[in-house]
Amino acid sequence: MKHFLMALAALSLAVTAPAGFAQGKPGVIVTEVTETVVTVVAVDQEARTVTVQGQNGGDPVTIKVPAQAQNLDQVVPGSRFRLRYLESVAVFISPTGGTPSSNVGASMELAPKGATPGGTISEVVQVQARVDAIDYDERTVVLSGPEGNSVKLKVDESVKRLNEVQVGDIVVVGYTQALAAEMIRETK
Repeated sequence: MKHFLMALAALSLAVTAPAGFAQGKPGVIVTEVTETVVTVVAVDQEARTVTVQGQNGGDPVTIKVPAQAQNLDQVVPGSRFRLRYLESVAVFISPTGGTPSSNVGASMELAPKGATPGGTISEVVQVQARVDAIDYDERTVVLSGPEGNSVKLKVDESVKRLNEVQVGDIVVVGYTQALAAEMIRETK
């Protein structure tokens, strides 16, 4: 599970991004991975909730445990979990054009009964929007989404090659979130 999140990000971006990048179209990928260890402070087996506290204190957080999780009986106050969170955004110009659209995909993989409690949950959202207007001097674009809604966005100075984006281009945004949790078994 250690490399699951990086593999997931690479896979999700490989599915959505390569054609745009392969043809030299403007695009960018930004990925951030965070890892922490939390300690369980309370477990409610009936409500299927676990309350955890981070390493640096702060407010405890209560997490709803999916009904599919089969190892909640092993989780007790004092249990520690390693959490890895991945967030990734890929933005590029579609090489094939298309129309505004959106797609969402999700997956969940949980430890089998009797194994160390843990699992992964991921969600990938992809939205295609049409460029309706560009002001290169002001660095703004107007995009129309899949439901016909328009939004005017300021394009950051760090974005290169804005001059290559044209009215009518389809901008593809892929957003991935993934969380992996694994209970840390204490060695005696």
